[in-house]
Amino acid sequence: MTSNTLFTLSRLGYFALVLLLGGWFVGQGISGEYTLLFSLLWIVPLLLPAKGVFQGNPYTYAWASFILCLYMLHGLTLLYVTTDAFAFALIEVLLIGVLLIAFPFYARIRGRELGLGLKKKSKE
Repeated sequence: MTSNTLFTLSRLGYFALVLLLGGWFVGQGISGEYTLLFSLLWIVPLLLPAKGVFQGNPYTYAWASFILCLYMLHGLTLLYVTTDAFAFALIEVLLIGVLLIAFPFYARIRGRELGLGLKKKSKE
């Protein structure tokens, strides 16, 4: 898989995740399930790497995976505890699962293309 394919897949998946979670949490805030402020605060961590993700910065893709883990925990918990939002939770978990594979692979492949690898320790 080339870095361009992974870049496109990652950007589309990230955009879909932002739309999915944004719609879900704002909808929960409007319906009174949560306060609207709490719902908006849930989206903020997901938006932190947005600039680097859309620019294709490999370093951003590497650390953004840690933020995705928070949302994966949310999806897995929701999948376990509720039957009302099962479809939403399943989509969330599958989408984040794809991103947790695509993000590090893109960071690795693109980083190698740019020569950003770790320096090997010299034998002295």
